[in-house]
Amino acid sequence: MSDPYSTLGVARTASEKEIKSAYRKLAKEFHPDRNTDNPKAAEKFSQATKAYDLLSDKDKRAQFDRGEIDAEGNPMNPFAGMGGGRAGGFSRGGAYGGSYGAGAARGGYRDQEFGGFGNEDMDLGDLFEGLFGTRARQNEPPPRRSGFGGRPTPPPKRGADIQYRLAVPFVDAATGRDQRITLADGKAINLKLPAGVEDGTQMRLKGKGHDGPGGKGDGIVMVEIGPHPFFRRDGDNIRMDLPITLDEAVKGGKVKCPTVDGPVMLTLKPGANGGTVMRLSGKGWTRKSGSGKDGKPARGDQLVTLEIQMPEDLDGLSERLGDWVDPAKPRDKFGL
Repeated sequence: MSDPYSTLGVARTASEKEIKSAYRKLAKEFHPDRNTDNPKAAEKFSQATKAYDLLSDKDKRAQFDRGEIDAEGNPMNPFAGMGGGRAGGFSRGGAYGGSYGAGAARGGYRDQEFGGFGNEDMDLGDLFEGLFGTRARQNEPPPRRSGFGGRPTPPPKRGADIQYRLAVPFVDAATGRDQRITLADGKAINLKLPAGVEDGTQMRLKGKGHDGPGGKGDGIVMVEIGPHPFFRRDGDNIRMDLPITLDEAVKGGKVKCPTVDGPVMLTLKPGANGGTVMRLSGKGWTRKSGSGKDGKPARGDQLVTLEIQMPEDLDGLSERLGDWVDPAKPRDKFGL
């Protein structure tokens, strides 16, 4: 992989905002879905994504700028410039090819001269341990032992993760509808949203990251839920304001009401007041736990607030009312 700054077309002093802007521009230009007739687009899209993954990580970017890791995120050759061996140290094609894991997996460092030690097996476990640390986490295989002395050599490094952003429409998120996402390798997959998904929810795709000596990294998908013109989320419920006419409020009857599942008929009682909240059971957001009668995730409710809309022809309404005055005193409760 080439220099990540060159790949994104930014200076080394570029800010996070400039790096993000450059990546979005390239991702939009070379996205596989928009370049089905250009086989090189997927490769350029992948390169841009790798570069952004490294530069958007403050720690990795600092390590790269200091020359501690390469553009793939692997440790740089710690023996460059030392005497002995070919070209003053390990060659790029030898046992240490820019990533310590591949060479270590073979046991010793045979057929490679190093600092006058010739072709003997060497134990570099202590040195690697000091440079890169060791694994001591549970459920990981014991470290391999190599060379004389029986000391452990570090395991091969797994590939870097790839970050994705998935824009999900409000209605799809509310109902848990599957989403289609195109990965960096150009393949499109169906992604099942978790129940109770929220804006910022992260989903891990095992083995969908970059290649590495120790296997592939993962894909990390961040969900971004879009707003809706009249629905709004309230926990597991969905709220909306439903305008009704004055005659509908007075006479009552059935009116159409939108939901995330499609329109339904809502029954109004005669004399419905503005501000009245009506509940549509099971028309809300998917809950994180529990299931409905259909075996699908349980859902909250939709809460509909009635808004009485006055007619535009107020003169005509006034003529119909004549001298009639409503005897109700709605502000008595305020002591007014």
